[in-house]
Amino acid sequence: MHDRSVKPLRRVDLARATGCNLETIRYYETVGIMPDPPRSAKGYRSYDETHVRRLKFVMRSRDLGFSLEEIRELMGLVDNRTQTCAEVQAVAESHLKDVQAKIADLARIERVLSETVARCTGDAAPDCAVIDALLEA
Repeated sequence: MHDRSVKPLRRVDLARATGCNLETIRYYETVGIMPDPPRSAKGYRSYDETHVRRLKFVMRSRDLGFSLEEIRELMGLVDNRTQTCAEVQAVAESHLKDVQAKIADLARIERVLSETVARCTGDAAPDCAVIDALLEA
């Protein structure tokens, strides 16, 4: 339902209000992260503040590294008004474990690259410690 006192937003207005790219909004609609907006009598998409809040939620979730599937799960809990803090916490804890694993992987990568680059002479010789390390794999 639209409040008639509030002017409906076009997709470009939604993009401006959220800082989200137009193509990204289209994509989120295609994959079902954003609901299809109602249409005006002339057939134009008609967004409102609910869409702005939802898109900001999606964007913030993406900023925190949540996958679209995780976002879909969180939004399903919200949309169905069945969420409990425990359910949301379970999704967030699972994501946190993934983030921690990625950080550990990045720390290992940093250590190996640091050691390899430190062995590199950087001169004009054809032999290179970085290439040698890559060939070892």
